[in-house]
Amino acid sequence: MKNKNLRSAEKILQDSYGVKGSKSRERFREEAYGYYLCEILKARRLELGYSQEYLAQLVGKKRPYISRVENGEDLRISNLVVIATALKLRLDLIAD
Repeated sequence: MKNKNLRSAEKILQDSYGVKGSKSRERFREEAYGYYLCEILKARRLELGYSQEYLAQLVGKKRPYISRVENGEDLRISNLVVIATALKLRLDLIAD
């Protein structure tokens, strides 16, 4: 028996961020993906036992920058590559 109070994930996303293809839905997808990437960087830093200060030294930045990146506030592709490399991560671009 189907519970009428349950909503699908798609319905929740649509109600909160608009239909697929809309500007608001695309903005949400981009922000969610950015958050996901930042969480991967932070988890890897912690896995390696690096402090934010140490990682900042490795990439030639200051500690507050690493904090901003990990909070999803300041992530540029060029810096993503540098930080990922310092964390011994590989970035792959794959065509759909």
